[in-house]
Amino acid sequence: MDKSHVNQIFDITIIGGGIVGTATALSILNSNNVKLLLLETESSLAAHQTGNNSGVIHSGLYYKPGSLKAANCTLGRDMMYAFCQEHNLSYDKSGKIVVATREKEIPALNMLEERGRENGLAGIKRLSASEIKEYEPHALGIDGLFVPQTGIVDYVAVTNKYAELIREKGGEIKTNSKLISVKKDGKDLILSTEHDEYKTKFVVNCAGLQSDRIAKLFGVDPKLQIIPFRGEYYQLKKEKQYLVNNLIYPVPDPQFPFLGVHFTRMINGGVEAGPNAVLAFKREGYNKTDFSIKDLTELGFYSGFWKMAAKYYKMGFQEFRRSFSKELFVKSLQKLIPEIQYDDIEIGGAGVRAQALERDGKLVDDFRIVEAERMVHVLNAPSPAATASLSIGKKISEMVIKRYSEEVNKI
Repeated sequence: MDKSHVNQIFDITIIGGGIVGTATALSILNSNNVKLLLLETESSLAAHQTGNNSGVIHSGLYYKPGSLKAANCTLGRDMMYAFCQEHNLSYDKSGKIVVATREKEIPALNMLEERGRENGLAGIKRLSASEIKEYEPHALGIDGLFVPQTGIVDYVAVTNKYAELIREKGGEIKTNSKLISVKKDGKDLILSTEHDEYKTKFVVNCAGLQSDRIAKLFGVDPKLQIIPFRGEYYQLKKEKQYLVNNLIYPVPDPQFPFLGVHFTRMINGGVEAGPNAVLAFKREGYNKTDFSIKDLTELGFYSGFWKMAAKYYKMGFQEFRRSFSKELFVKSLQKLIPEIQYDDIEIGGAGVRAQALERDGKLVDDFRIVEAERMVHVLNAPSPAATASLSIGKKISEMVIKRYSEEVNKI
């Protein structure tokens, strides 16, 4: 193999070209004069989690006050709106409604309202059944919340703008560059891809669906495993898009880290309905038939998976049934908009969520960032990672520069 770039030396190398990796790279370069490299496996940036979501700019409604999620979402949301405004990226601060359709959902709605106010969501408004109709005339609910801070954007466009700025500031981005091995050269690291080798003084792991494996490649025990959950979407046919003005969400089940099937108007047109949440048989398994022997074997030998399965198997079975039954999916949608009929929706896209799972079967609900010698590993970056990418990127970059200064520059 021709390793023609083995002599290229970088100060900091970031693994992963999603929105968190690019935001971290941009934040590092905004305030530091370092030689930076970003490696991305795919032929384009934002190819996985970033590029396969609904494009929602989250408000911070759902997150426990004081958590990294809450703090970064609140700050990152405002930073995202400002960034889009500055760089002429299309966005719409449309607001959303959360709708309770049954009496037993009212306590959870009350909790959401309380959390929203604690997280500083000015203008959040409780809605009666009739007031819900003022925002979404075709939605049905007995109680609701209007959250004005929620919006929509194209996160692929945002990521590509980050990349443009990274290059302007002297950073290098290499696509089609899957990391396959690592070796030490003194205190530096030699990173081998399928085509080239790069020497680096410091590494930042932002590999998303592969983050635990990348950590292990560098000799770090992540103490968790990434479990892929596929979210499948339908979309409203063009003649039925009038049924949704902006965003309509159910009250989520507080037992699970998923928001439930909802309606989202997209920034580039159209209305998505979904997603469900089914276990994927491949980490990049966007289709029902996708599977990987390696991924399934690793899953089967992980004790945390079986502990999780024992707790959530009923919910998992229901999600699989809905995955293979359009009729069941429609019934879920009808809880929010009763007018929706079987022929009003058609199959849309799908995304895969990298859900970190601990060995005791506990789903990791917050950001998980682990530091090691000359390394920072972002092992869990759940929603609202895209919304909060500028804030998270700044936080990670501060950790990186601190360690870089202490361990490389010996300041």
